[in-house]
Amino acid sequence: MFSLLVLVVLCTGCLAETNDLYSFSNAVGGGSGTSFSTDGDGRITGVRLWERSTAYITGIQLRYDFIWTPVAGLQIGNALELELHDGETIVQISGKYHSIYVYQLFFVTSEGRFLMAGQPTQFSFNMYPEHLGAELKMLSGRFNNAGITSLGAHWGLANVNGNNTVTP
Repeated sequence: MFSLLVLVVLCTGCLAETNDLYSFSNAVGGGSGTSFSTDGDGRITGVRLWERSTAYITGIQLRYDFIWTPVAGLQIGNALELELHDGETIVQISGKYHSIYVYQLFFVTSEGRFLMAGQPTQFSFNMYPEHLGAELKMLSGRFNNAGITSLGAHWGLANVNGNNTVTP
């Protein structure tokens, strides 16, 4: 009987749909402060970054379809913004970090465009999906009363139906 149960469980797992080829880029930075995640419905269609002049990243915001997430961190000065074209996705995040803050961010798109903010100082990092065709799905990390202290990236495949909207 136990063998039959094991066989049923294994077969059920084989028939299940794939997990949208999820991958996670480990967080960089010191990691103190309040945790955040930028999860939303739909595809990411925009990115906003705030930076402390000649210093580090203070705030991050993503737009899913037409809705902006709450700002993670602080809005200091004018936002640097990248609005994605139809079908364009975020395929890489690079930058610099130290033990306390994320100092620089590059968001690179599938069309080769990018948004850069912050200062090129300290340790380099590069985040990208493990699976071909995957895109940025959400960010997570921490911030304190001065800026972003850690950042990780979550990647996966978008489920797009015929009218270019994401389906669960």
